Amino acid sequence: MDTASVPQSGQLVQHPAGHDGDLRGAVEELQLGRWMSARTLLARTWGDPALWTSRTQALGAISARTDILEHWTAEEPNGFGLVTLQARTAVELVLMVRQQRADPRELAALEDSARQWCWRAASTLAADPVPWISLLALAQLDLAQTRPEHRVGAPDQMLPPGPWGLLDQARRTDPWNREAFHRMLRFWLARGEGGAATSFLATYLPGAPTGSPLHALPLHLYVERYHRAERKEAVQLQWTDEETVRATVLRAYEHWQAAPGKKGRWPVVDENHLAHALWATRQRQQAAEVFAALTPFVSSQPWVSLTDRPNELLRQAMAQSFAASR
Repeated sequence: MDTASVPQSGQLVQHPAGHDGDLRGAVEELQLGRWMSARTLLARTWGDPALWTSRTQALGAISARTDILEHWTAEEPNGFGLVTLQARTAVELVLMVRQQRADPRELAALEDSARQWCWRAASTLAADPVPWISLLALAQLDLAQTRPEHRVGAPDQMLPPGPWGLLDQARRTDPWNREAFHRMLRFWLARGEGGAATSFLATYLPGAPTGSPLHALPLHLYVERYHRAERKEAVQLQWTDEETVRATVLRAYEHWQAAPGKKGRWPVVDENHLAHALWATRQRQQAAEVFAALTPFVSSQPWVSLTDRPNELLRQAMAQSFAASR
């Protein structure tokens, strides 16, 4: 592969749907104020928990920035999947407002409303993992673990108390649900418990299915470790000096290769983490393979957590990887 294979700036796309073409159409319709494509897509998606989870996450994130669900509810109050999207949207609003450092009373009111939507969604579609995943997303706000559901004893005595019951509920329908595990990881990271996060992955990942995007979770953790470090130069050496990190990255690549169906169908953010990790650990021919598969779709992460010039770093990683694969 020659350097002409490196995509030019106009060919790289950040889109919440990534490789999912059907979802892309529904997202774009929502952005235009039209909800019928989303309703049709949700009806077709029900029964595939992993796809249902990823699609409702993207649709909920878009809905949180519009008033589209108000119009949908007014026209079709019992629309299939609507309550799930309401829960998604309510949780997304809470997380957005928290980032803006809003008034604590406003945040508490939004959080209470979001929890009510989650419980309503859980009682509407019994086999829906999303309400439990959404409650896991809210758990990261409870840093003191004041809510009893956030300090349940762990199934493994080496792990600390946490929202294990919520994780178990999400796993009833989809035992290896990608977002459920990411939300659990975020719970530990929000509390600054990097050791618990590492132990959590060490306990569960060995049982994850071959090819599962869950095998990218350690790569997310490495980026978080770097992002939070005060002495970034020392932490950056994890990618070049730690043989265990290199081995973990290579193992994730092997799972990506073994993923069912066409290569390049992990979520785009996981592929970006994998491409970065392969490049950073100087396994650049493999990085080029991942970059080629994910193109034209890219994600803001991990690049924005690594530098204040994310596009420049992404371009550099792509160019060096493709050059190494010639």
